[in-house]
Amino acid sequence: ASPLEHNAAGLTLQKRGAHACMPAMRMILVGPPGAGKGTQAARLVDTSRIPHVSSGDIFRALKGTELGNKLDDYMKEGGLVPDEITIPIVLDRLTQPDCAKGFMLDGFPRTRPQAEALDKALANADVNLDVVLLIEVADGLIVERITGRRSDASGRIYHTKFDPPPPGVAVTQRGDDTEEKVTNRLRKYHSET
Repeated sequence: ASPLEHNAAGLTLQKRGAHACMPAMRMILVGPPGAGKGTQAARLVDTSRIPHVSSGDIFRALKGTELGNKLDDYMKEGGLVPDEITIPIVLDRLTQPDCAKGFMLDGFPRTRPQAEALDKALANADVNLDVVLLIEVADGLIVERITGRRSDASGRIYHTKFDPPPPGVAVTQRGDDTEEKVTNRLRKYHSET
């Protein structure tokens, strides 16, 4: 039988214990943008051998598609992608085979409707979360971290103050890493999360 099934009632996630050699681990990282969720996720998923499911990464992977262009418009303005778009995209990602042994969610859920949709999907699949980890960082430090973030052509991330690129390496700043847009994202995070 397939570890994951789609049915008329919605999405079905694999139940715990389906792979005896490695117990499932289902985690959520919660925290404001720029708190270091992605950095910590990379360390934790390496240890746990589960996929890092980042809503932001999913959205950026859709770049160039009609949906991706719409998502990009929200993100360029520093806004959150609406729940009616985010929820089905992320829940569908959790039904992929690599999530059968567990997953680490990063950037989802951010709102009450997202949390309720995730809770319902997990309950329908008789799946429980193992860990919810909250990362708290002062807003001023987040602004400094995000506005100083740069990346090179390979995607490696640097920071103008904390981890500058080597001399001669060309770097760029993401369009939504400005102080105005970061402040807007933080305001939304605090009011909606």
